[in-house]
Amino acid sequence: MPGMHSRHRRIPYVIALLFTLIVCLAPVRAADTLPARLSDEEFWKLVSSMSEPDGSFISDNYVSNERSYQDVFEDLAKGHQPSSAYIGVGPEQNFTYILALKPKIAFIVDIRRQNLIEHLMYKALFELSADRAEFLSRLFSRPLPRDLDRSAGIGNLLDALGPQPANLETFEKNLDAIENHLIKDHGFSLSPSDLVSLQKVYLAFRAGGPSLTYNGPTASPGVMPGFGEIVRVTARDGINRGFLANDENYQTIRELQKKNLLIPVVGDFAGPHALKSVAEYLNNHSATVSAFYTSNVEQYLFLNNVWKEFYGNVAALPVNSNSIFVRGVIVSVGGEYSSSPVLPPTSHYETGLFSIPDLVQEFRKGTVLAYSDIVSHRL
Repeated sequence: MPGMHSRHRRIPYVIALLFTLIVCLAPVRAADTLPARLSDEEFWKLVSSMSEPDGSFISDNYVSNERSYQDVFEDLAKGHQPSSAYIGVGPEQNFTYILALKPKIAFIVDIRRQNLIEHLMYKALFELSADRAEFLSRLFSRPLPRDLDRSAGIGNLLDALGPQPANLETFEKNLDAIENHLIKDHGFSLSPSDLVSLQKVYLAFRAGGPSLTYNGPTASPGVMPGFGEIVRVTARDGINRGFLANDENYQTIRELQKKNLLIPVVGDFAGPHALKSVAEYLNNHSATVSAFYTSNVEQYLFLNNVWKEFYGNVAALPVNSNSIFVRGVIVSVGGEYSSSPVLPPTSHYETGLFSIPDLVQEFRKGTVLAYSDIVSHRL
């Protein structure tokens, strides 16, 4: 009948109209209001107010020990750039992940205050050094060869600096410059114990030079890579995209440091304050965590049975459907993920990407019970 056919033709239109209304009425996250830069006072207030008491770890962790960290660079850059906010842990590998994501702000949350001090050392060195050659010369307290081509590849720069003897006078002069830059120029309130920690970290880089490893200057590179190996490493395609690979990459991180937008925080992932404070700040600025680099910290959280506290903290972070964990995982010869942080000779380390919202959903459903549950859905 004509009338019935007419009503049937209107049904799809009504459904489409209702769908449009639902989409229009659905809550939309406003554009973030993250600052273009932070004053020294704002930066130090965030560092101080977000931080928890100093904690401990089994290693000083001066340098990354993850040779595979660049393997996820392209996927980070393609799927998540430009980023709103980044959270990470540990030392210098964060600079390369930040390069991939280009976040407006970054927080480095680590249980050790020494890691915070190391990042403040890096901050000063970036700001005091106009290019990569100056940065490396200051970092290792070694003089620059007169005929050095400062635009050379990172391998050539390290090869030129490595044989240079570490100079005690240069070390003391540079340490004074770092302290003065942080305390006098920036006005940061470093305690006497902070200054002792700064001297310890800087002395390790002087003593170890480009061979400095995760475990310190006395450990020989091999099982643990040295700084020089880490910054020379390439992705599977043979391209080095690290923060010292070229001057453009270096200047990108330097600018973020000069704007006070790379903020180190002392915090236990399972702690009651640090990550919740980062979440509150980002929520207040309508920002989103694009990536959270956890390394293999979660293995320790499961071993210590505090993983529920961590995922409760993660659930408070503002994320979207593309937000990801960057995890370091230990893979056996048979392709199985190990729940132990011990790296047997028959296993190898891999860097992988995992969905944050999927994890939060599974955690809230109560289906996360073991470490294997969080690494079973690699992207």
